[in-house]
Amino acid sequence: MISIIVAIAENNAIGYKNKLVYWLPNDLKRFKGLTTGNTIIMGRKTFESLPKGALPNRRNIVISRTAKADAFAGAECYPTLEAALEAAKSGYTYNDQLSTDIYIIGGASVYKQALPFADRLCLTYIYDTPAEADTFFPKWNEEEWAETFREEHDKDEKHDQKYAFIDLTRK
Repeated sequence: MISIIVAIAENNAIGYKNKLVYWLPNDLKRFKGLTTGNTIIMGRKTFESLPKGALPNRRNIVISRTAKADAFAGAECYPTLEAALEAAKSGYTYNDQLSTDIYIIGGASVYKQALPFADRLCLTYIYDTPAEADTFFPKWNEEEWAETFREEHDKDEKHDQKYAFIDLTRK
């Protein structure tokens, strides 16, 4: 299964200056829970934004048209999304379990390319519009997707915005 995972504001904002526009600890926990033990595919800028490089306990794949195959420590590199998806089909073994699940984790151009291939969208929908954003999730045809999961969360001491975890599956 190919899933896109993203935290998205009301105006589709996802980033500013190569960083997430919102810091939501529960979103990070959900991201870790869903992606651990699976393959993650990302663009070069997304990889470079990771504070400690390749994410542990996941098969990290970076898409870069210009980088060499070994340019990203702890990650494989492919020149196109199609090549990355083809490589990812072999799966990832974690704790003696083989997973063929793939998560697309950004950025905007990779999301746009991946939308036609995606079986599922795993959204953290933030009920807010950020003051500053320079990166946006692409528009998608909502008619093609069915909501299969929703979990609402109010503001609290660790979360300055109301948000929801929403899973959509392609119809």
